[in-house]
Amino acid sequence: MKILLVDDELELVSALSERLSFRGFDAEWVTSGEEAIAKVNTSKYDLAILDVKMPRISGLELRKELEKICPSLKFIFLSGHGSEDDYYEGSSGADCYLIKPVKIENLVERINIALGL
Repeated sequence: MKILLVDDELELVSALSERLSFRGFDAEWVTSGEEAIAKVNTSKYDLAILDVKMPRISGLELRKELEKICPSLKFIFLSGHGSEDDYYEGSSGADCYLIKPVKIENLVERINIALGL
């Protein structure tokens, strides 16, 4: 199973990728929506973990773009400061909506559920 992590916080997204790889996941990361679109255009992913608030393209907007490219892609949203509206929009279009800082055990559990593992 291949996972794409998208968050504008470089240290967070690289650390999450590393921690997920230690748990057996094939996790790649990028720091912008534009990079995520390019990755999904060239590689197949099973799940995307998206930060809700990012510059230029929000995670909510990015989900819509990525679904056009790969309709079977599953989504988990992460947010450190999302609004109630973001929560409802994000949770309706994702397998899960988690608040940062997220415990790796909780994220792994949600990944397994989203991927049916």
